[in-house]
Amino acid sequence: MKKFMNSVDTILTESLHGFAAAHADILTLDPSGKFIQRKALKAGKVALISGGGSGHEPLHGGFVGHGMLDAACPGQVFTSPTPDQMVEAAAAVDTGAGCLFIVKNYEGDVMNFEMGAEMAGGQVMSVITNDDVAVEDSTWTTGRRGVAGTMVVEKIAGAAAESGMALAPLAELAKRVNANARSMGVALTSCTVPAAGKPTFDIGDGEMEFGVGIHGEPGRRRDTLKSADAIAEEICTSIVNDLGDRAKGNALLFVNGFGGTPVMELYLMYNSARAILEKKGVTIVRSLVGSYVTSLDMAGCSITVVMMDGEMLDLWDRPVHTAGLRWGM
Repeated sequence: MKKFMNSVDTILTESLHGFAAAHADILTLDPSGKFIQRKALKAGKVALISGGGSGHEPLHGGFVGHGMLDAACPGQVFTSPTPDQMVEAAAAVDTGAGCLFIVKNYEGDVMNFEMGAEMAGGQVMSVITNDDVAVEDSTWTTGRRGVAGTMVVEKIAGAAAESGMALAPLAELAKRVNANARSMGVALTSCTVPAAGKPTFDIGDGEMEFGVGIHGEPGRRRDTLKSADAIAEEICTSIVNDLGDRAKGNALLFVNGFGGTPVMELYLMYNSARAILEKKGVTIVRSLVGSYVTSLDMAGCSITVVMMDGEMLDLWDRPVHTAGLRWGM
């Protein structure tokens, strides 16, 4: 294992301190390291809080700032944050309009955020993201996994919160975005968790893991490596079939790298996916390409399609200023 680190025990702490120092104009790190919070809080705005295991950067800390999250709670690598992190984050960023928790559908995350909401008291609502169509259940989840579509929920809900939307309609909006989002990923290599010191799974040079999860969980099947067009065709067909009648009209196409994939290859996959989707009647009106929801050093990518109505398009276009996503400011 070759990684830039001083110690397995300090890698997360040192990374968080470096992250906070590099983006001190946008955010601050709680002195205990339990959460990252937006530097300039807006009074009377619903506070958006998310989080999860580290190793998926820039999700979630990279999306703290204007137009997205007010706080993010980082767990250890691929490990859920603890309820006390959510409680302390909520106390720090709730300016009187309540908090919305955005939670990826993994059992540890769901359980701990639920406990955090109960312990926090006050006005707290939660939205579970579950956009992965690859598998219905895994050892990590009951139901579908929450993956790259989570970032889209955070962006659209974040813009709505910034404009003053109240807690209950904001939660309904976030649920609607999640319901319109579908994702699937493919891995060409494994990831290596620092504490483990070896790849999470073995995969041959001529193989790919189809439908892989963002922690290296198994997908639909192990298969021989295929062309980009063939990979995109299977993923896009699965997404469109799963959307059913929703898969007509305007959409966001989001091609997300897992951390070890060159940008050139991500745009190649975008080119393939866009052509396939438009042949199937999906009109791509917004696009995003890059590594936003990663899995440490895994080579591979996911494709996310979010069907967009007029309100969602307007909110997607609103200004955002975070470490990981910014435009319009």
